[in-house]
Amino acid sequence: MKSTILSVVSSAVIPFIQIFGIYVIVNGHISPGGGFAGGTIIGASLILYSMVNGGECARLRYPLKRLLKITCFSLLSYGLLKGYSFINGGLGLHMYDLPIGTPGKIFSGRYLLPLNIFVGAVVAVAMYFLYALFSEGEV
Repeated sequence: MKSTILSVVSSAVIPFIQIFGIYVIVNGHISPGGGFAGGTIIGASLILYSMVNGGECARLRYPLKRLLKITCFSLLSYGLLKGYSFINGGLGLHMYDLPIGTPGKIFSGRYLLPLNIFVGAVVAVAMYFLYALFSEGEV
């Protein structure tokens, strides 16, 4: 049974939950949080949307192919960037490297910001997939 009040309130709250998750991901390397925590928050908003509006509506809004593309791109990008940072730092090669930056600035910490973004995407999609598998038996 679909509740009108729950639907209206959740449609007003879900964008703020997702913005907060993005904030946690982006500021994760200079404050508590990061990719895993922010991805969990965004994944919880996807689960809330699915619970309120139903699995069929959620599958239309978040198609399986799009979520799989996001996950695959994030995993491949994470692996390439992390491998590059190992090669760059571990072998003493003087390749192009991002600057360390100023403490407290968003664009600091070399590769931590993009790595947090990739981890957040993978965690959010994985949480949603696990919920869909356990609640409905399929993604």
